[in-house]
Amino acid sequence: MFLGTFQHAIDEKGRLTLPSKWRDYVEAKVVITRGLDDCLFILPETRFVEIAKIVDAQGFESTDAREWGRYLFANAEMVEVDKQGRILVPQPLRTEFGLNGEVTLVGVFSRIELWHPEKYKAMNARVTADPVALAERVRALLYAK
Repeated sequence: MFLGTFQHAIDEKGRLTLPSKWRDYVEAKVVITRGLDDCLFILPETRFVEIAKIVDAQGFESTDAREWGRYLFANAEMVEVDKQGRILVPQPLRTEFGLNGEVTLVGVFSRIELWHPEKYKAMNARVTADPVALAERVRALLYAK
């Protein structure tokens, strides 16, 4: 389970050290792919495979499944976690999302989000600007049938 927010840095070789608190939950391989809301997702291999199977099961006849599959899989890369808890963030994804130097890592239960710090700060400010509206959105999500 990934919880918390951490500031780390991507080094000149493109390596990112994962927070030590998460290392017990990180598998030997993770998948890094485009996320939503202008961040990258880092998913344990098993979680990525679960999601991939759901998307694949929708069939290629579905426009949404085809488009989501391309978005999620076309730039995904499986990477190994080294003994120091580091992963190599692929250059194309670093470039696309402006991730070099300082980054923000956010634990979101079954995934890690990798953010440019300013983008994360802006997104977080937007989401928390109206606590009443946020509470209503959370209520709708928790009690949806």
